[in-house]
Formats: sequence, C-alpha cells, structure tokens
Amino acid sequence: MMRRLLGAALLAAACSAQAQSVAFTFDDGPDLGSTPRMTAGERNAAMLAALARHKVQAALFVTAGSGANKPEGRALARAWGEAGHAIGNHTVTHPDLHKTELAAYQQEVLECDRLISTLPGYRKWFRYTFLREGNTPAKRDGMRSFLREQGYRNAYVSLDTSDWRLNEELVKLLQANPAADTAPLRKAYLAHVRQRAQAYRSLSQQLQGRDIAQVLLLHHNLINALWLDDVIAQFKDMGWTIITPEQAFQDPVYALTPERAAPGQSLLLSLGRTLGLGLMPGGERLVDDGDFEVEGLRASGALAPQK
Repeated sequence: MMRRLLGAALLAAACSAQAQSVAFTFDDGPDLGSTPRMTAGERNAAMLAALARHKVQAALFVTAGSGANKPEGRALARAWGEAGHAIGNHTVTHPDLHKTELAAYQQEVLECDRLISTLPGYRKWFRYTFLREGNTPAKRDGMRSFLREQGYRNAYVSLDTSDWRLNEELVKLLQANPAADTAPLRKAYLAHVRQRAQAYRSLSQQLQGRDIAQVLLLHHNLINALWLDDVIAQFKDMGWTIITPEQAFQDPVYALTPERAAPGQSLLLSLGRTLGLGLMPGGERLVDDGDFEVEGLRASGALAPQK
C-alpha cells in the first residue's frame, strides 16, 4: 500500500503545476434550529447570497433530520439546487459510524437518499459524518462496498476546518449578550481558515509533490451566514482559484483509498498516517478543534472564561 501511495505521489508530481484551487462544501444543512440574529431562512439566504456575489458553485451535504425532512427545510435545500449548487448525502441524524452498527448507518444513508434524490442538483456523493470511516476493518470495508454498490462517491475533504467550534462560541456569546462585539471572533475565524488553508497546502506538497485541488469543509451555520463573504474574499486575496466540487473531485488524489485500520478526518491527514508520517511542524493545530483560537479569544477577554 505504501508503495502505491508513494507511486501516486510521484506520478502527481510529474503533472504540470497549476495554481492552488479550492472548492467550497457545506455540511449539516439546511439547519432549521434557531440562532441569535438570524432565522433559519435568513441564514440560508445569506449564505446563498454570498456564494452568488462571488459566483461560487458549492455543494451542500444534507443532514436530513436537521430540516430537509420537513417542508420548510426541504424548501431551503431546494434553493441550493436551484441556485446551481450540488446536493449530497450526509445521513439523516448524523450518527457516528464508530459508535453505530454498520447496517443502521447504511440505512441512514438510504433514507437520506430517499429524501434528497428528487432535489435539483442532487449528486450521488456521500460525506461521512465526523469524517469517520469506521473504527474496525469490517465497518470500513463494509461501507466502502456499500457505497460502490449504491453508486456513491466518497466526498472526501482535504481542507478541514473547525468552523463548527467557533460557531458554537459565537452563538453562546450572542445568547448571553445580543449586542456583543463580534469583531474579535470574526478576525479569529478568518485567521483560523487562513492557517488551515496554508497548512493543508503545505501537507499536499509534502505528500503529493504539488498543489492538489483542495476541498474545503465548512458548515451550514450562523458564522458562515455572517462571514462567508469574508471567507471567500480572503481566499481570493490569497491568490487561490475557486472551482466547483465537481472539478475538484477530478483531481487524482481523490481516487486514493487510505488503508489505515480507521481512516478518516482530512484525506491528506489520512494519507500521511497511512505512510506512517507524523504531523508536520505546527500540524497539531490541524487536529485541535479550534482550541488555539478559542483560548486566544478567552485570553483577550473577547469570550468569557471557561467555567
């Protein structure tokens, strides 16, 4: 396996160089839950408006139990497809495969498929919940066989973020004080996305000898309803080209299948661990769930101290 992955890296390195590119994907939507400042419909509209302003075609991975199994949530998901975005499968209730029987997890995929398959933009793309592909060989191999049989692509993530963690802090801040100053959190969020982008770009160069087409993971939540426009603008300012998820998945790196006992997280991290490589210097921030940024915000007084 190691020789095959190294061979793929050498082959990729021989390909002509290209500018760094990134595709935007969003998990766990549409979410009908309430948040400060915005209703579910307003959050959905704000994210779609930001994508439209920048002419970005993205993908929404639907967790059907968050809202798409109800008429009002289904309408929000439909709006993504009608705007030209892809619609993918992210189960019904977002179970953790590591804690769920294989048959039950597979049923979640089938039920979500039933709910989303008639939406415009529907693709046979599946995104593992928590990016966990099974903690045993039986689950790992069983899901891979299942996805092949069902005609599904594993919709890998290469550029993982902890936007969900910073979103949790944003919601708590505004619940405690609706007039709170959110500028420090916005700054920390943009810095977080930039750091992750640069680190995963370096990791792709280490593993593949080139810049791969990165697939970015964000979530359908308040933080992106407020600041997705800024995230997209930052990537453009960094000189990155924004492409569609369909284009990104054509990169040969997404045809690789790490054979770790328990693959998951970013595809790049999983490939590195398959090769027996540890985290590169500074790489611990790729797996800290946003602790660096949250601790910095607490130290500055922008967030309340941890109780």
